[in-house]
Amino acid sequence: MTWVAAVARLRARREAGVLVTVATVRGHAPRKAGAKLVVGRSGTWGSIGGGNIEAVAIDRARELIGTPGAEPELMDFRLNDKVTNRHGVQCCGGAVTVLLEPLPVVPAVAVFGVGHVGLELARILARHHLDLHLVDTRPDMLTDERLGVLADAVAQVHVHHTPLLPEEVLEELAPGTHVLIMTHDHAEDAALADAALRTAGLGSIGLIGSAAKWTRFRHRLATEGGHDAATIDRIKTPIGLAGITGKEPATIAVSVAADLLLTFERDRR
Repeated sequence: MTWVAAVARLRARREAGVLVTVATVRGHAPRKAGAKLVVGRSGTWGSIGGGNIEAVAIDRARELIGTPGAEPELMDFRLNDKVTNRHGVQCCGGAVTVLLEPLPVVPAVAVFGVGHVGLELARILARHHLDLHLVDTRPDMLTDERLGVLADAVAQVHVHHTPLLPEEVLEELAPGTHVLIMTHDHAEDAALADAALRTAGLGSIGLIGSAAKWTRFRHRLATEGGHDAATIDRIKTPIGLAGITGKEPATIAVSVAADLLLTFERDRR
């Protein structure tokens, strides 16, 4: 498997890793500059030359995988028999610098309802490194033409057309996925809110709407859904930053996206 494929595999499986690259070579060394190794929690792909260099780099990469907010770093190796190495002697005679670049698991967001606000929010979120799920029961909201504004997305965009039971998508989401409920139908919103509270492992849950809507929903979640107050309080409504009060779709989207970015920052600590 190529290093590119290995990185893609980790991303698809939402597993953290580290990309290890031979950055510079002076004198004789096992591999030339540019050689790459991908390190996951339980596997490796590619090689930067084997021996002590590779073993030490793998050890350090796995330490970085377990370190929140890890930053790229350089490691220097002298390849001679006078150097005490952790994993044996390499006496090629040269010196090598290795770059370790953490490949963290990116945030995941699921937007239920891709109407005016949902599409504006998708346009903003798509410009960030994350997994973005767009869910709607209406096929006309998910046409290629309408979603063409996301063609240059940095995010990996997953489109779900769910004509009957959009809440079933909740069971497919990766642990920690942040959920935003903003469909065109209050009954659909209510069903999604109830299902989200019953789905283990989700991140934050946000619900768009007025105070009056939330009063009705809260009563229904308690009396019909059987949820206690602490569980219901997992739902944040209204969504977005409190200081931004505009009602235009783009304004709401900016507010919600900014609040999400703050949540991502907190999650990385």
